[in-house]
Amino acid sequence: MEFENEQKPKGPSPLVTLEKDLSIYNEAIHEVAIDIMEAKLSDFPIFVAHQHEVSLGQTILNRNELKTSWNINASTLEEFTEKNIIAKERQEYFVNNFKDPKTFMCLFVVVPEGANFVFYPYK
Repeated sequence: MEFENEQKPKGPSPLVTLEKDLSIYNEAIHEVAIDIMEAKLSDFPIFVAHQHEVSLGQTILNRNELKTSWNINASTLEEFTEKNIIAKERQEYFVNNFKDPKTFMCLFVVVPEGANFVFYPYK
């Protein structure tokens, strides 16, 4: 996984634990993405990976319950636009660069240094 403008973390990167958790969460996230699209809620499911409290999306995987490192919330492009995380004028750019949601999960990874989008392939 790579981030644009990534700052070098002190000590091991939290992305190491995220990648480990994603191997556990993979199937569940894929099922939720398909459900979001089949229910016509959105063609652009976004999953928020975080270790703190965030008020974005709904929690689908809780790190305390699962004894993992990351929480995952399910959200959509529409919610990101509504909350102005993705500016309306950037929405078309985002849609044009969105990878196939049946093949890749779109993650919005929130770390203390900031947040960024990552597309991670399903197994």
